[in-house]
Amino acid sequence: MKKNLLFGFNDIGSCQNLLFKMKLTFIGLFICFLQISANSYSQTTRFSFEMKEKQVLDVLREIESNSNYRFFYQREQLDVERRVSIFSDNNTVEEILSIMFDKEGIKYKILDNDLIVLSPAEGSAGTVLQQKVTGKVTDTNGEPIPGVSIRLKDTTIGTITDINGDFFLEGIAGDGILVFSFIGMKTQEIILGNQSTLTVIMEGESIGLDEIVAVGYGTMRKKDLTGSITQIRPDKIAEENPKTVQDILRGTPGLRVGMDASAKGGGSMEIRGQRSVYTDGGHNNPLIVLDGMIFYGELSEINPDDIGQIDVLKDASAAAVYGAKAANGVVIITTKKGKHGKPQVNFTTNVGFSQKSAYRKVFGPEGYLQHRQDFYETRETYAVNSETGAYEAYQRGDYGNGYFSNPNKLPSGVSLENWRNYTTNQEGESDMSIWAKRLGLDFTTYDNFLQGKTFDWYDHSFRLGFNQDYNASISGAGDKVNYYFSMGYLKNEGVQLGDDYNAVRSNMKINAKVTDWFEVGANVNFQNRSDGNISENIDEQLKNSPFSDYADEEGNPVQYPMGIGASQRGYNYDFDKQYLELEKGYTVLNTILTAKVKLPLNITYSFNASPRLQWFYDRYFMSADLPGSNPASRGVNRQQSKNFDWSLNNTVTWDYTFDDLHHVNVTLVQEAEDRKYWSDVINSRNIQPSDALGFHNTQNGTKEESSFSTTDTHQSADALLARLFYSYNNRYMLTASIRRDGYSAFGASNPYATFPSVALAWSFTDENFFNWEPMSMGKLRLSYGKNGNRSLRDPYVSLANLYEGGGKTQGYINASGQLDQYRYLMVQRMANPNLEWEKTESMNIGLDFGFLDNKITGSLEYYNMSTRDMIMNQRLPTFTGFSSITTNLGQVENKGIEISLNTQNVKNDQWEWNTTFGFSYNKNEIKHLYYENEDVLDNAGNVIGSKEMDDISNGWFIGKAVSEIWNYRVTGIWQVDEVEEAARYGQRPGDPKVANNYTADDIVNEDGSTTPVYNDKDKEFLGQTSPPIHWSLRNDFLFWKSLSFSFNIYSYMGHKSLSWEYLNNDDLGGVVSFGRNVFKKDYWTIDNPTNEYGRIEAVGPVGATAPGKLYDRSFIRLENISLGYTIPARWTERFDVKKLKVYGTVRNVAVWNKEWEYGDPETGGLATRIYTLGLNMTF
Repeated sequence: MKKNLLFGFNDIGSCQNLLFKMKLTFIGLFICFLQISANSYSQTTRFSFEMKEKQVLDVLREIESNSNYRFFYQREQLDVERRVSIFSDNNTVEEILSIMFDKEGIKYKILDNDLIVLSPAEGSAGTVLQQKVTGKVTDTNGEPIPGVSIRLKDTTIGTITDINGDFFLEGIAGDGILVFSFIGMKTQEIILGNQSTLTVIMEGESIGLDEIVAVGYGTMRKKDLTGSITQIRPDKIAEENPKTVQDILRGTPGLRVGMDASAKGGGSMEIRGQRSVYTDGGHNNPLIVLDGMIFYGELSEINPDDIGQIDVLKDASAAAVYGAKAANGVVIITTKKGKHGKPQVNFTTNVGFSQKSAYRKVFGPEGYLQHRQDFYETRETYAVNSETGAYEAYQRGDYGNGYFSNPNKLPSGVSLENWRNYTTNQEGESDMSIWAKRLGLDFTTYDNFLQGKTFDWYDHSFRLGFNQDYNASISGAGDKVNYYFSMGYLKNEGVQLGDDYNAVRSNMKINAKVTDWFEVGANVNFQNRSDGNISENIDEQLKNSPFSDYADEEGNPVQYPMGIGASQRGYNYDFDKQYLELEKGYTVLNTILTAKVKLPLNITYSFNASPRLQWFYDRYFMSADLPGSNPASRGVNRQQSKNFDWSLNNTVTWDYTFDDLHHVNVTLVQEAEDRKYWSDVINSRNIQPSDALGFHNTQNGTKEESSFSTTDTHQSADALLARLFYSYNNRYMLTASIRRDGYSAFGASNPYATFPSVALAWSFTDENFFNWEPMSMGKLRLSYGKNGNRSLRDPYVSLANLYEGGGKTQGYINASGQLDQYRYLMVQRMANPNLEWEKTESMNIGLDFGFLDNKITGSLEYYNMSTRDMIMNQRLPTFTGFSSITTNLGQVENKGIEISLNTQNVKNDQWEWNTTFGFSYNKNEIKHLYYENEDVLDNAGNVIGSKEMDDISNGWFIGKAVSEIWNYRVTGIWQVDEVEEAARYGQRPGDPKVANNYTADDIVNEDGSTTPVYNDKDKEFLGQTSPPIHWSLRNDFLFWKSLSFSFNIYSYMGHKSLSWEYLNNDDLGGVVSFGRNVFKKDYWTIDNPTNEYGRIEAVGPVGATAPGKLYDRSFIRLENISLGYTIPARWTERFDVKKLKVYGTVRNVAVWNKEWEYGDPETGGLATRIYTLGLNMTF
């Protein structure tokens, strides 16, 4: 196996892991220094070994393994397979190289302790003097790059750049092609032509193993990782215009990201399954870390345009350094910083629109009328024809044949005259009027139907939302200061009318090197956002009849669209908005202050503090002038709250490498945090003499109907951490940590807990015995650790609290001699001084691999996590006076596999094609709940064993997933030829068939027939609502180095959902009877004998009258398509524009699902499609 650090130019792709971790300017400075010290080092470093008939390559490796020397050469210029015999007895490297190369025409030059350049001596074969070329190589920031390989294509002629990035070549023909290559940079080929001077700008390229990964209280090379960590670089998907942080993370293996169709966007996140049955207080959410500090805010506060990288810590070993907060995994977000060179100004703008891609539709005018006809016929007229025995309409005898039919579409054998005579009608009344009355239309709906007047409530309630996103930044870095400033403005319109979101976000990140040993820095993030709209019940509004009114003759919205005299008048929420005002939002200031001191012996001390202030305001006003309102319940709600959170840590790090083989990193951390919250709420009612001042006049509210309340909370925590990383020869790695955490919300007996972890890794492809050429990288990882969870909705949950009881009062005589009544204070909950940490133990086995010079890379993971002492409510006997107590019980297990695969399919001068694939499978299982057993009985009632009790009321079952579905199983729909059999179940055709699994309780009748009895014994485990399978596929294409195209697909599979929509119970509350509309759907009729949907107003059997039907919610979503074009630099440089890129994206392009039909399969309802055009300009 070739060592990555011993390389020739032809092997650049396989060994690009050497120096990219260091800033290019850092390399340049150190080459200057180390060149001075090279001679002294070469004289003091000596070698003793004997090698007989070994290849030159073996000798160079021997020198590398026993020193810090690294060799740099061109394969065409050096025959590394030539066999030599070397006997070295305390010789220097110069002496050894002279023996090997002096007679071969090869010279050597020691540039520094890590780099020896081998090249042909002047005058050697192949030298042709034709043309001289000089030039300079820089990065995109204009910084010179030393050590760049410049080679004349298909020849052995070449050189490297010096410390200033300059180079000189001679003997180059005019038609020659120069190849420029460097570690971590994209290789370039330039035709020389008549040029004698060249300026070459090289762009960076991701190199995988030497990427820097955030691991908590520090960073680490990806090649040194021992835990399960996934890294995402947002710059790779920048042209997709991710609206939120969740958009960046969506598709990450092992990370489930929900979808939010609102203007704000976002979505929930869950790493490797649901760990606990407790869900309050974001209990199953991962921990968010921003620039090294715990982040308490919302992800919407972080501008995706400011993010440099995201690291997802998934196993206990990786996350254990955060101990008590990391049981659900950790998402570490690192923001951008400046690059060395002159200031760089970047401007991005994205504009586009959102449209509704999925939501259930309601019936249009024709469907509305047909549904009403079928509703009355199905409910009122279906029965068995006594003559034919067939199940038909209009056989009950209550209504004449075709009574509810459209007079223009009467059934065979029914004349129009007979149809009219079914009812007593007004003289000269039209047939449409008669039909409208029979269908229950009245007031406005009746009048509008006769006039042919309709209104599309569905079209009115949704819109094409316009989105705007503008971001500008200026950044740069020098020897002393690194800075990044940004400002962004976001304004989104949701597809639902009235859903608007806007935010102003800014970020200032600066780091200053005060002295060679002292650095300070600050990161200040500010956001001001609107975060709320006047609520409306869109489903209720959509159910207004299509024959109702939206506005009166003057164009003003009406309050009751179906008529003020109608039994169900419907409602127009746009009418309310004339009498409502709302101001709601947040102002957030999140800061991170840092200081770093370099101490002797490679010890570094750092101090980090993160104070965070959040102000929330909510001012809501409902005018008493709102028609039909009660002044006593109308007025002002005002809430104002403030959060002040701070956290700090003191970190000491010792990083040392000795004998070039042993790398040790020791980290010690002391951490503390404090969180405070204050909230004042005013509810002012019946404001006198007028509420014309809106929410600015609360003091004039009537005292008896108004109220005032306050809420204050305070919580604190502290922790100590020690972590050790050890690596031998970059081959064997160990990481161990232990953390001690304390938290004020737990019981007085258990405020502290200890969380250890250990991880091992073995880079087996670096072993001398490993010689399988196709595999270029392989590492095995094994880890174990324990994390804690402290996320609680109430920080005082372990304490008993008092409240003003609603029962008896006690009278007291006040100073004026009057009797005042006061309610007794009562204990609301039982204290639990033993409440302790919820703990998750995790074991992870991983394999990282690379093939074909890392053109194929990826990882395989297996994990097993067990969460014990779950925070949950335990039932209490009634004699205690309390219904439950919050305590630690139960156990949930998650285990699964994850696969990630990255392939470089094509890479040449014309185009590139890269693919990323991720797959994860998670099995979730409840192992224990309350540790209470119950007897197991056979069919005869005999006790045959015992088992732990399930919690049926919460739907939790031992041995099943937390989200398990336990219900009756619907097997089909009764059809017209099954009238008698359906009657045994108390049903009729069009009703659902339900599996009768347990028959011992069925009633045996006198005639020998049985009447099925349904109870919990007939219920089955039908699946789970959380998807166990998640996969994603991403393809990126680059054509002619300027035209990019990408698409991303993801899928959730294996989860189910119950729905009762198929029962078509639309008349709940008289919705249909009183003329309102319903959601459009299929339903069973005699003419449409489907086996998928029930009749209108279908019912289940006695005992299971409303059985839910199981639907597969699996889906595949084409989540994003993007197309971008970078304008050639020769066109933009004349305007001082360094880079100009235009792009277009479509998000949520399409979705495919098997069964679900009630909106989007992921959200269960509303989903949006977003079209965006963007521009990215860099100066």
